Amino acid sequence: MKHVSFADKSLFMGDDAADTLLEYARLVADNERADTVTLRSISTDGNTVEASFLLDASTILMVETTNSEIDAPDNSEAVQDMKERIDAITRPVSVDSQEPPYVDYDLPDSF
Repeated sequence: MKHVSFADKSLFMGDDAADTLLEYARLVADNERADTVTLRSISTDGNTVEASFLLDASTILMVETTNSEIDAPDNSEAVQDMKERIDAITRPVSVDSQEPPYVDYDLPDSF
């Protein structure tokens, strides 16, 4: 479990979710973009909440370890989605210059 501080809010979430959020936030800022991510978290009052994060170059985000024994909310789908977004930024699809940029349809010999 990790403690995440975002703006004036403090939340608790699983290690993988917090670490992936931090990595994705860095990449979004480095590439001068903006994006949103929603993660299930535990608020400071102990409630399970869905927290949406707006990530951009001005995002102030801190992740720190805790000694909490509480089970973290499941964020496996959101973490997978962030990892796919990270891959899209770090390993963009290259275009093969040998392929035409259009689909070659079979046209009749005469119009």
